Amino acid sequence: MASSPASPFFTDVHGSTYRLVEPGRFLMGDVNGNPTEQPTCTVEINQPFFLGERNVTQAFWLDIMGENPSKFQEGWSAGLRPVENINMNDVQLFIERLNQRDAEVMYLGLLGHWRLPSESEWEYASRADTQGRWSFGDKDIELDEYGWHAGNSGGTTREVGLKKANPWGFFDMNGLVQEWCADHWVKNYDGGRQQRPLLNDLARKHVVRGGAWFTESDSTRCGARSFADREKRSDGLGLRLVWAPLDSQPVIQIQGASPSSKEQS
Repeated sequence: MASSPASPFFTDVHGSTYRLVEPGRFLMGDVNGNPTEQPTCTVEINQPFFLGERNVTQAFWLDIMGENPSKFQEGWSAGLRPVENINMNDVQLFIERLNQRDAEVMYLGLLGHWRLPSESEWEYASRADTQGRWSFGDKDIELDEYGWHAGNSGGTTREVGLKKANPWGFFDMNGLVQEWCADHWVKNYDGGRQQRPLLNDLARKHVVRGGAWFTESDSTRCGARSFADREKRSDGLGLRLVWAPLDSQPVIQIQGASPSSKEQS
């Protein structure tokens, strides 16, 4: 098993926790899923990274960006709901500002940089060393214990981390909000996948993962994938952050990200 809730972690100034995902190998895709999830392929995760236990919240986003674009802002606990209604341009600016702010900040004694997960990193962490439709198994009747979807959300987002975590300690990987990934969209897994994302400067569509509060259960599966235009905003689109140490080979660089963190290496 490549990770667990007992793995090394750190907490940032916003109280968000990031858990180590260690290298390993997994089968990406679903032989019984949609054509976009095929053909299944073995992916090597060669570089460790730290993944946010929860989605970026409205309070976190507001602190970095100075404004909150989210639709669901009502109630005293709205700051603990996931930020949504953000497009890829917004996400890249957020990450740029976060890297500028934290250029000299050390976690676990190391300098690092913030980025989005690649699609393969996202699925690796979501599956958490399992091969079912979800990390808890194949029966969608159990989904209510792990995720917010059309059948139980009540037509709104909820505070992050209210449901059960997956075996590696990550919350809301199945539902709540779809999560932007670094990869540009391609229609299937022909040619295989690596830890590094697929990038195409001419493409406009990015991969989104995880399903949302308004999607049916099938869209929340670990292998389910979709896409969104880089300028699309939706009350079901959010993000989850990766932090990676600078003394390891960076897996990706987000287009438009600040170079300041890399200059520390």
